[in-house]
Amino acid sequence: WALHLKNVTVSLSGQYECSFATYPYGTKATKIQLIVKAEEEEQHYVKEVQLNQTLEIPCLEDTTSENLSNYPLKWLVGENGRKEELVTKEPSCPAVYRNGSVLYGQRVRLGLNNTLRIFPTKIMDDGRVFSCHVVYHPERVQKSSTTVRVFGK
Repeated sequence: WALHLKNVTVSLSGQYECSFATYPYGTKATKIQLIVKAEEEEQHYVKEVQLNQTLEIPCLEDTTSENLSNYPLKWLVGENGRKEELVTKEPSCPAVYRNGSVLYGQRVRLGLNNTLRIFPTKIMDDGRVFSCHVVYHPERVQKSSTTVRVFGK
């Protein structure tokens, strides 16, 4: 006997019991504790760029089979544990830019296939970590983060 669960979510975590009657031994039962963990995958990359050039960072470099435009995503920039949202994109909607950023307000655009485009690169971009979060499901978020290295000519 087997229990098949489809579209598994964290809410299905718990204790499951299977019981059945046998002759002549009576009822048999077994219990199993199911723990469903939210999936969170992350890849990390390093990207090198020259000062005053255009920097393009792909959202998920290995993802070719799934179309990212079907899922909500957001780009963030972080330094010293603090993260700032740069742009969000919902399916079939235009991108929303968070232009409150003094450093990135007008320099950031969403490119083809949801790549993050920064122009021009500045020395202050060096060491910053840009991360893309794709929400396939509320409990399945795939992340990619890229540390930028800026070089002078």
